[in-house]
Amino acid sequence: MKKEASAWNEEIAYLNRIMQNSGLEHSIKWGIDVYTHEGSNVVGICGFKNYVGIWFYNGVFMSDPAGKFINAQENKTKALRQWRFANMQEIDESLILAYIKEAIQNEKEGKKWIPEKITDLEINGLLAEEIEKDKNFKDSFEKLSLSKQKEYLEHVNGAKKEVTQKARLEKVKPLILEGKGLNDKYLKK
Repeated sequence: MKKEASAWNEEIAYLNRIMQNSGLEHSIKWGIDVYTHEGSNVVGICGFKNYVGIWFYNGVFMSDPAGKFINAQENKTKALRQWRFANMQEIDESLILAYIKEAIQNEKEGKKWIPEKITDLEINGLLAEEIEKDKNFKDSFEKLSLSKQKEYLEHVNGAKKEVTQKARLEKVKPLILEGKGLNDKYLKK
């Protein structure tokens, strides 16, 4: 059975009630329910097309004794771990609270994923071709930080079809020329 994200309201409300017993503080970030401990993100809740999920922002450090975690994007997602539910019957309050207790303990112990520093980046594919043929584009791209360059490289090259890669490149080219990062629109001003 497929549901639209908004059709998960009952499950999301139930998960939020469980979180009220967790000792975490509620906030809304990125338009979803996020629960924090002393200002650090611990758990988020969101409905998707085929499931409702909770994720643990530093789930990589958790023991996952019941084998519930999924790494949604292997080789890309480093710390985040999802726990998916297809229906209300799959939501086990006591097990969720046990996982949250471990996540809070990890926060108290200072276990946090530290992103790796980028020191070198090999530009390839359509992005490299565009850099070679357009000096203005090349100059603008090289002025970006390595992390922003990496975001663009992964965004363009991450598409499986060349037609999609080309469409992505055309969409991001004006941002690069303006010296903006791919995700700058989400930054707080």
